[in-house]
Amino acid sequence: MELVGSPLTATYAHPRSTPTKFLPAISTMASSYKNRVPYYPLPQSFSLPWMPSAYYKAAAINPTLAPFSKTSQGLTPSKMLPFVPSRTTLFTRYTPDDWYRSNLTNYKESETSRHDAERLRVDTSRMIQDKYQQTKKTQVESTKNLGERVSDIGFWKSELCHELDEMIGETNALTDLKKRLERALAETEAPLQVAQECLLHREKRMGIDLVHDDVEKQLFTEVDVIRSCQERMQQYLDKAKAQLASNRVAQHELERDLANKQAAHRIDDKCHHLRNTSDGISYYRGVERVDATISVPESWAKFTDRNILCSQSERAASAKLRDNIENLLVVTANEMWHQFNRVNIAFTNRIAETADAKSKIQTHLAKTLQEIFQIEMNIEAIRKAIRDKGPPLKVAQTRLDERTRRPNVELCRDTAQLRLVSEVYEIDETIQSLQQRLREAEDTLQRLVRAKSVLEHDLAVKATSLFIDQEKCMGMRKTFPSTARLVGYI
Repeated sequence: MELVGSPLTATYAHPRSTPTKFLPAISTMASSYKNRVPYYPLPQSFSLPWMPSAYYKAAAINPTLAPFSKTSQGLTPSKMLPFVPSRTTLFTRYTPDDWYRSNLTNYKESETSRHDAERLRVDTSRMIQDKYQQTKKTQVESTKNLGERVSDIGFWKSELCHELDEMIGETNALTDLKKRLERALAETEAPLQVAQECLLHREKRMGIDLVHDDVEKQLFTEVDVIRSCQERMQQYLDKAKAQLASNRVAQHELERDLANKQAAHRIDDKCHHLRNTSDGISYYRGVERVDATISVPESWAKFTDRNILCSQSERAASAKLRDNIENLLVVTANEMWHQFNRVNIAFTNRIAETADAKSKIQTHLAKTLQEIFQIEMNIEAIRKAIRDKGPPLKVAQTRLDERTRRPNVELCRDTAQLRLVSEVYEIDETIQSLQQRLREAEDTLQRLVRAKSVLEHDLAVKATSLFIDQEKCMGMRKTFPSTARLVGYI
């Protein structure tokens, strides 16, 4: 198939040379063919400077002088041709044969030219029709290719739009979950502060109540559990931030690719709807030699497919991270609640133990006070008994002293004398034993008073412990956040 503007290969298209045996025609019609075709500027691809001129040019052949014939060389003046006004006219004369031959030649050349022109017209018409059909077919194929290209771009654009919508939804879901995680992490500060304050308040217990009991162990465990939950929440919060950054990168690539696809779709759709009668078409010389492409259909499709696969991968990782965060929130809330309940149970048991000890101390204190009262009464009775032994002792000693004044032999160691002496000794021994019992009773009273003081101090200690555990600690622990707050919904 010949390209548009290719050189003609027909034999009649080449200029014919004038036979050397015949003189050229006196008159020529070449001048009538000058500028017979108007000039239209063609693009560079259709301008053919390498082709010979297709237009006729005026002949510029000067006739040569015929040589003198031998018959005229020996003639006398009387036999010579008559006088002609100009020698030039004589030299341009032709013979009749030349005239006939010239006419025949002109006729033949005219017939040949007409035949060649007819063949040229027929071939030109056929070539014009063939080139028109070829150009139309090429344009139809180009339009079809552009339509297929627009369809391909539309397909990938729809895929990008779908994936972009999915990625935006996933990013929004992960953002909401990250905010929940941040709220849940902030909610753990209050329970941690409560547990630490409980430990600080319990440091104010006094004396024997300052023990490392089960409540303190559970409080330390609660602090460790809350801090462990905070560390895991912070780790997943960092992962969520990094995943959001990756999602935004993938989303940016999708948006940029989609914007490029939209621009290409708009341009190719415009090109697809361009027709020969459309406005805005023009010549752009040399544009076919400009190759600004940077991809082929395979790499073009692979680029978008890689962007979509990358987005799908990031979206799957984001969904998995969301599931892990959801599980983490539930697990940490359960762990903190279980430990909170264990601490409360330990507090309840310890408060019951302390209240029972306080009640027993109060009972012992009451009994001690009663015993103190009884021993004080006993001491008073002993002292009265000692005082009561004074008059009998005085009577006995007075009797003995009066009997020492008996005269002479009347100083007899009789039974009365012996009994009075024995009475004095008995009363003195009784007084000594009563005084000994009085000292023992006073010592017992001191011990009872000391026990009373110890019981009263222990009662104060137990009251302080009860106040710390029951009022301060359990009062603060009533503000423990709910499960909805621990999982970040509130």
